[in-house]
Amino acid sequence: MIIQAQRNLSKIDSSKAFQGVVIAVILLSALMIGAKTHNLSANVVAVLLFLDVAVTVFFAVEISIRYLACPEKKKFFKSGWNIFDTVIVIGSLVPSGGSGVLLARLLRVFRVLRLVSMVPELRLLINALLKAIPRMGYIALLMFVIFYIYAAIGSMFFHPINEVLWGDVSISMLTLFRVATFEDWTDVMYETMAVHPLSWIYYLTFIFLTAFIFLNMMVGTVLEVMSQEHEQFRAEQHGESGDGGEPASRAQIDKLEVELAEIKALLLKKTG
Repeated sequence: MIIQAQRNLSKIDSSKAFQGVVIAVILLSALMIGAKTHNLSANVVAVLLFLDVAVTVFFAVEISIRYLACPEKKKFFKSGWNIFDTVIVIGSLVPSGGSGVLLARLLRVFRVLRLVSMVPELRLLINALLKAIPRMGYIALLMFVIFYIYAAIGSMFFHPINEVLWGDVSISMLTLFRVATFEDWTDVMYETMAVHPLSWIYYLTFIFLTAFIFLNMMVGTVLEVMSQEHEQFRAEQHGESGDGGEPASRAQIDKLEVELAEIKALLLKKTG
């Protein structure tokens, strides 16, 4: 009886119709959050409050179905996405009145992020971004070193020209961030060029290092990790498994190459 009920709940949870309804409710919740920021009549506010309660109840039922449909309950909380959804749903149950009104509103805003956990493609993007962060950290550290060196040089040479922009190293780093984002950076450059005509070299080399080299390195890192995640996702979709954490397609190619090499060795042995 319990096993049959669990199977029925699993069918409901995995059905595309149910997932479509969940996504629609998440989008409705997002629209309600935006609507509450406008000046509305009392009747509309009452309708929104009723819908908010209905959405909260629906999310509670939905997360309960997912939990009960899981064969092993401990594995349910081994998934970071399941933990995230559970925290958001439980947080949404906090009453929106009294001292917890700010927390309740904040958690209701985060309900929109549940769209990420419901759409596999969005989960893929977030997973790739999280895995790329450690690699990007070293690039960011190198960027900080370059920023610091250029900020120190800029503070030494350009401090007398404009103390607001080059007063010390920390302010100079903010100015260089402005230059790196191309926010009116030519105004900063022309101001220093009036006193130091060759200061354009300072700006162009800095922009070349930060905007062209380091930024492309970060983009390349994210694309590399994303490509690996896509290969692993395709392997999982086809029910394959990789060796050593690699996608099954790559493992199969390596296996075929070894077998071809063995066949070639046998043929050469017989002909010899």
